[in-house]
Amino acid sequence: MTRRVLITGAYRGIGAACALAFARAGDRVALADIRPPEETAAAARAAGAEVVSLACDVSDEASVAAMGRAVSDAFGGLDILVHCAGIIHEAPLLDTPVADFDRVIAINLRGSFLVGQAAIGLMQGSAEHPARAILIASDMAHYGRETFSPYVASKHGVLGLVRSWAKEFAPRILVNAICPGPIDTEMLGAANMSADWRAKELAIPLARFGQPQEIAALALFLSGEGGRYFTGQGIGPNGGSVMP
Repeated sequence: MTRRVLITGAYRGIGAACALAFARAGDRVALADIRPPEETAAAARAAGAEVVSLACDVSDEASVAAMGRAVSDAFGGLDILVHCAGIIHEAPLLDTPVADFDRVIAINLRGSFLVGQAAIGLMQGSAEHPARAILIASDMAHYGRETFSPYVASKHGVLGLVRSWAKEFAPRILVNAICPGPIDTEMLGAANMSADWRAKELAIPLARFGQPQEIAALALFLSGEGGRYFTGQGIGPNGGSVMP
């Protein structure tokens, strides 16, 4: 059965990898980002998928509502959400303006709330055929990290949303978080992470950055038959950075 999938943050990185993975699986995909992810959409169409490309500011209620209407108009409902949109921010606490904190919370946490609200409102899953909502959190949400307090707070909040929604919508919608460790994406490069930070990130058992395709593979798994007994979880493809 062809599934209807919404992927946010689809312009690059994990979101783009998820878009291609679901497109190659034969799903219909709606791809959203702050600017229309046309390059990703073209690649998904080349893989044979039906694609809708949308501009959406996940921190803005009206923009998210418009995205939801567009997905409803195109697909008539939704089976899977993979919410990847987010930003990262590194700075010592005493050098972090409140405006920077507010921006991280607005995109990462408020955005997760708004997108989850819009997407779950389109889902008509059942216990036999549950819909899936997958939000991207972070391994840092489990252990905290110096100089990343706004980011850690936002991703810890994402876990709170996931656990609450998992209980609220079971068994017809399964809600989980993926909590990646360091992933080799453009976002890390754009954030101008320090050499010291990168060295610390590589001091993990697997001693390498993960690849976006590895996160996409997990999202596919959680969306399939193998993921039917997962809900309310923060699942960590992290190279061993966290071992709960």
